[in-house]
Amino acid sequence: MKKILITGMSGLIGGLLKDHLEELGNYELTALNRSDVSGVKTHRADISELDSIKDAFLGIDVVVHLAAYLGDDDFYNQLPTNIIGTFNVFEAARLAGVKRVVYASSGSTIRGKERYYPYNRIASGEYGQIIDDVPMVTHNEIHPGGVYGAMKVWGEALGRHFSDEFGMSILCVRIGSVTGENKPTEPRQKSIFLSHRDVCQILRLCVDATQELKYDIFLATSNNKWNYRDLTHAKDVLGFVPVDSAERV
Repeated sequence: MKKILITGMSGLIGGLLKDHLEELGNYELTALNRSDVSGVKTHRADISELDSIKDAFLGIDVVVHLAAYLGDDDFYNQLPTNIIGTFNVFEAARLAGVKRVVYASSGSTIRGKERYYPYNRIASGEYGQIIDDVPMVTHNEIHPGGVYGAMKVWGEALGRHFSDEFGMSILCVRIGSVTGENKPTEPRQKSIFLSHRDVCQILRLCVDATQELKYDIFLATSNNKWNYRDLTHAKDVLGFVPVDSAERV
């Protein structure tokens, strides 16, 4: 039984991953959350306070760090969770000897691409105005959209530091648009949609990846017709093959 600690389990993706891993039955789950999660051992604490979360990491094999502030794009509102909290999660994992952290990064790390052609036309659903082949954006590129995107880039860089300095495995997943409805709800999401099944698939693949994989970044969307984010690397390294698409949900 692999022992998994999930931060932010009360959120949409955290709840989906909880149900997915419980159904598989090979994982012992613990939540690190500000409120209790029904049916799961919960360590109640705020990730912005390092001393209050340390004990939750003891004896854990893999941490999946999903907790994030998703509200407005104000730096100071995001700072406690997205910057201080992310550092604290990595640091608490290091102190406890956790071998791997799966970091929920975001497609916002490259969302700035959508300011320019042809990605701006894709984002607005103006597909008829695209006259050229669309160059795929790879996991090696950085073009953050907003303060949130810039903070997620920082989280990826921090993960690289912890991996290089302390030998931890840090896998970063640039998660696409996951909706409660499990379908696109506006034109932009038709390209970056990530279904419930597909987000659970890639996170589980990261949890179970070989320990020799020390640091990497993966883009994650479903198999959408107008997807512009290159999934080749995630397929080659993890075996990620999305089963859904924005057109078939």
